[in-house]
This record gives sequence, C-alpha cells and structure tokens, in this order.
Amino acid sequence: MADAITFDTHRFVKHLTASGFSETQAEALADEQVQLLERNLATKVDIHALKVELKADIEKVRAELLKWMVGALTAQTGVLAALFALL
Repeated sequence: MADAITFDTHRFVKHLTASGFSETQAEALADEQVQLLERNLATKVDIHALKVELKADIEKVRAELLKWMVGALTAQTGVLAALFALL
C-alpha cells in the first residue's frame, strides 16, 4: 500500500467558512484539494520505483557507451597498426 498523504479536510473547511466561504463552497474546495494531492504528489513508493527504473536506464546507456568505446578503440588500433606497417 502506498504511503498516505494526510490532509485535514475538516480543518480546511472550518478555516474557509471562518473566512467567509459557504459550507458548500468550502467542502467543494476541500474535495478538489484532496483530488489534487492524490493525483499529483509522488509517494516514497513512487520515487523508489522511478529510482530503480532510472538506474536500469543508466546501466543500459553505460553498456552501449562501453560497446562503442571498445569498437572505436579497436578501429583506432587497426588504423595505427596499418600506419606503422607502412613505415
């Protein structure tokens, strides 16, 4: 289960009604605020999953880079060997 984000809707509604909002308006705003929090904030579980995925992506790039570096080094060695053979 993902970590829950606490939001005191009762306190929020009380604060808004004390500031001049109607009860209906305050409750509607509280509901929307809860929806925004639930949809847009990342939990520790979300961040951990992204971290694992990012590490895998970095490892793929690293392997690809290593492959190209070994290929370039091999080609460079071949070119140098051919040049020395011509001397």
